[in-house]
Amino acid sequence: NIPGNVKKKKKMHDRGHPGMEDGVEGTQSVFSTMIKEFNNFRDREKQKMDDEDMLFSPFAGIEKSTVLQEAKAAFNDPHEVKHNPGKCCLLISKLLFLLAQGETFSGNDTTDVFFAVTKLFQSKDVNLRRMTYLFLKEVAESTDSEDIIIVISSLTKDMNSSVDLYRANAIRVLCKIIDAQMLGQIDRYIRQAVVDRNALVSSSALISGNQMAVDPQKREIVRRWVNEVQEAVNSRSEMVQYHALSLLYTIKCHDRLAIGRLVTQFTRSSPMSPLAVCLLVRYTSRLLHDDLSATNAQAAYGFLESCLRHKNEMVIYEAARAMCRLPEVAARDILPSITVLQLFLSSPKPTLRFAAVRTLNEVAIKHPGVVAKCNEDMEGLIGDSNRSIATLAITTLLKTGSESSVDRLMKQIQGFISDIADEFKIVVVQAVRALCLKFNSKARVLLNFLSNILREEGGFEFKKVIVDTMLELIERIPETKRAALFHLCEFIEDCEFTQLSARILHLLGEEGPSTEHPAKFIRFIYNRIILENAHVRAAAVSALGKFGAKVESLRPSIITLLTRSQLDEDDEVRDRATFCLSLLRKGSEESKHVLLDPLPIKPHLLLRSLEMYKLRPTPGALTFDSLPIVEDTTPIAPAQNDENVGLENGTAIPAGDEETKTELPQNYAEELLKIPEFADLGQLFRSVPPKHLTESETEYLVRCTKHIFPHHIVFQFDVTNTINDQLLTDVEVVMDETESGDWELFSSIPAESIPYSATKTTYVCYKTPEEGVHKANFMNELKFRTKSVDPNTGELEDPDDEGEEEEFPVDDLEMSAADLMAKVPVPNFRTAWGMIGDSAELLDKFQLPQYKSLNDAVKAVVEFLGLEPCEGTGTVPHNAVGHTVFLSGVYLGGIKVLARTLFSVSASDNTIMLKIAIRSESPDVSQLVLDCI
Repeated sequence: NIPGNVKKKKKMHDRGHPGMEDGVEGTQSVFSTMIKEFNNFRDREKQKMDDEDMLFSPFAGIEKSTVLQEAKAAFNDPHEVKHNPGKCCLLISKLLFLLAQGETFSGNDTTDVFFAVTKLFQSKDVNLRRMTYLFLKEVAESTDSEDIIIVISSLTKDMNSSVDLYRANAIRVLCKIIDAQMLGQIDRYIRQAVVDRNALVSSSALISGNQMAVDPQKREIVRRWVNEVQEAVNSRSEMVQYHALSLLYTIKCHDRLAIGRLVTQFTRSSPMSPLAVCLLVRYTSRLLHDDLSATNAQAAYGFLESCLRHKNEMVIYEAARAMCRLPEVAARDILPSITVLQLFLSSPKPTLRFAAVRTLNEVAIKHPGVVAKCNEDMEGLIGDSNRSIATLAITTLLKTGSESSVDRLMKQIQGFISDIADEFKIVVVQAVRALCLKFNSKARVLLNFLSNILREEGGFEFKKVIVDTMLELIERIPETKRAALFHLCEFIEDCEFTQLSARILHLLGEEGPSTEHPAKFIRFIYNRIILENAHVRAAAVSALGKFGAKVESLRPSIITLLTRSQLDEDDEVRDRATFCLSLLRKGSEESKHVLLDPLPIKPHLLLRSLEMYKLRPTPGALTFDSLPIVEDTTPIAPAQNDENVGLENGTAIPAGDEETKTELPQNYAEELLKIPEFADLGQLFRSVPPKHLTESETEYLVRCTKHIFPHHIVFQFDVTNTINDQLLTDVEVVMDETESGDWELFSSIPAESIPYSATKTTYVCYKTPEEGVHKANFMNELKFRTKSVDPNTGELEDPDDEGEEEEFPVDDLEMSAADLMAKVPVPNFRTAWGMIGDSAELLDKFQLPQYKSLNDAVKAVVEFLGLEPCEGTGTVPHNAVGHTVFLSGVYLGGIKVLARTLFSVSASDNTIMLKIAIRSESPDVSQLVLDCI
């Protein structure tokens, strides 16, 4: 109850002063203006800070002509060189920047600048001298050899300087720019530098040696430094030890026995340098990879085990990884390394945790039971801040965990799968694939996970791995086919990769018609005809054609849809639609086979066969049977092994002997037809892969390729001359068949001359015996004349010299039934097995005690028979106790051969047993193939 007068006052107070409202509005306007100015000021300051943070090149916009002119003026001015070295350094930096940007200097510009830079040796400034060395190394390759001679005297003077920095850099520049002839002149200086007391000088010489050992012309000079390099390995400097051991291995890497002695020597007295010990661990591992049963294998393994107790973590990990990657290593032999890796899992260093869990992830593929002891430690890494470590930990747990833990682990993966890189996503997918094959009951859960990540962002390789996994699940676990096909159908609705869309459409055409409701897939396929590019549209048309051929109830609808595709703008799509329509409207069984049955030969092999047919056509109609036999020589990519890849081996492990690498003609038939002596031999049946008949370190390298004709064998010998002061003339291989004496020499074609480092070919042709080729052995001898030449120019020292006759023995050659067998796979082995019949079938059993593993036995039998594994049966699953291999081929004369082999391991004594059944179109050929075992 407020009195009336108070209410009145309150009302007057609320109403306020007559000018109060205008004042408030003015205050708000001023305040808004201040806020706006403040925001503008903040934006300007932020833009200014962003501009300052942007990378700005101080050399942006420089012109080549201006820089060259300034460099010539400054470098030719003695006062500038001596008193303003900073300016000279800046000019060299600009020149190097131009070279790095792809600018090229003309011949005159390069010569002028090169000469001007040589005058910078007058300066005593250390920084300028180092920039000078750097520039000389970069420009020397594009400079004439005559101009380089001028700077060599200055570098040689620096190489004998009392300043160690000058000596070290001068050696590296000299070894970079000089040729083999000049290297021989300064060879003694570099040898002295290898054993120099100063570690920088010694390492510089050793690094230069490693780089020159790759050059075939300088390699021989570097090999003479063996004694000095051996002494440098015992240096007190860890850096020198590392570089010396690397160069010592490079020098001896072509001699297996020398490598064995090297490893044995240093494993007894291990070097002090951790880096050198890591190199030694890798060399030891490589030695064990080559021959695990060698006499010194036990000592080598003992050295690896002793390195697990080294004080340096890098050495410990290197040894543990090497032990885990040994071929066919038993689980008990890697227990010490697993224990060490388990300790690394709890290390505070992320690099150690990552390295340990990555190695355990690899080991879990072959030995999941051994890695399972680390599961508790890896559980703690699931929440690691480094997503790569967490991913590897979970995928390892998936490989080693139980079925009950699958759901929990999949939920954890789903939480951060989008935050990791594609390479780790691929690791996750591979682990899920293995889990599906291991626990079939969880296949549906894992399939849903794969479909979810398939719809996420990712590159081609990531999506391809998921699709490959789904395709394998469809093949291995039939219950997942329907769900997997629908997931793939949803994926191609928004797939940006043409190759994957076409592949999935092909799969739908193969598998879709056999599902319970094939009509449900038509919509997804036809959408691709409407919305996609020509390549995908063509694949969709082919898929619809297969549905129409297999499902009669859908045929009228399919014909209607394909009729619309006859108006497509792409000729390939129109042609496929017209082709499918013509076959579907006929409705005959033959038409169905044309659409549904695969080609009897792979497309790329069909192309090669047609090319060979064009060179020598046969009379009669062109059929698949009349085409020449072509083998699939596409090499299988080996599994990547970090022991042999990239820089992990250091600079000391070359990939192979470069002087033995020569190009071989891909089309032997075309090459042989150009030789008149072989023009009438008929159609080339096959060419056997080349075989080396000499060691890689011998004076002359010889390898042989056998070419099989209907009634003749042509031996192609590729001969390489590795002696730089000799020219070989009248080079031929004399062959002598030592067993039957039924082989008749048809012709021999010598090589006229073979200069240094060149490879030329000589041929020997024999007529095969009338009763056929069963087995033959040829003794071979290389005969030639040698003439002396100047090693530098390659010119004859005496043009009138007729040369001296010489003989050089090479390895023997064997002929067997496998040489006459072309490796030709069949698309459907079971169908082909039934069609060939059992009229010429042979059955037999064998014991193979000489092979310790099932994989080795399978490889050996496949090699002896000369047949091709079919339907992926050539790969033996890990830890398998039995395996069946389907083999096929074509014997000389077009005789088809099939073989079914069953390998098993005896439970009593672990002996490998072989049961084999051979079918062919000739009883004699079946017996010949069986005799190969």
